[in-house]
Amino acid sequence: MKLSEVGESRVNGYLFVLERSLVSFLPRDTARDAVREIDSHLRDRIAVVDAAPDERTALEKILSDLGPPRRVAQAYSVERSVDEAVMTGKTFAIVSAVWHVAMSGVTGFLMGFLAFCGYMIGAAFVILGIMKPFFPDQIGFWVNDDSALKGFDLSWRMGLGPGVRHEHLVGGYWVVPICLGVGFGILYLTHRGVRAFLRWWRRRRAPFSVSVRPAL
Repeated sequence: MKLSEVGESRVNGYLFVLERSLVSFLPRDTARDAVREIDSHLRDRIAVVDAAPDERTALEKILSDLGPPRRVAQAYSVERSVDEAVMTGKTFAIVSAVWHVAMSGVTGFLMGFLAFCGYMIGAAFVILGIMKPFFPDQIGFWVNDDSALKGFDLSWRMGLGPGVRHEHLVGGYWVVPICLGVGFGILYLTHRGVRAFLRWWRRRRAPFSVSVRPAL
């Protein structure tokens, strides 16, 4: 099918909205490359389709099969970010992929929440270990002196003292290697777990394709 001026305007309008949507998920240069790829597949599909009963009906069927621009942009960006994270394992790529997956469904959101908690807890332990030499009297294991509330509470108190629960500080500089070991261990396990989840998510999810099947 050879498009008329009206048909070309419809396709260009779709691609314009698609690029605007992609830019909200991906860098501008990457979004433009994606639009060119999708445009090429779209033109190939249009070239082989029959214009009967009319161009508008045939074109709208193709665009409908491809999907709304916003959904296409989200699917493309999610798959691209997950592929990059799984292949490279880089922290920024992992975080970006988790963010995209978290926005795509309930399972992704739950995993994103767990990943956020893991990274934050690990980072908190590392910060405690680093800051202990600078604030030796505020960071460590605080033991509650109240007989009804015996136990340990790992805390970071910046000049607040033991507080109202009658706590006293236990632990010298040996807290540093413990905090650093626990912190980096949690960060490592969280990172490995998130990457494994992304591999599973990629295998479970059907790969995104910009091509559409011919109408039967």
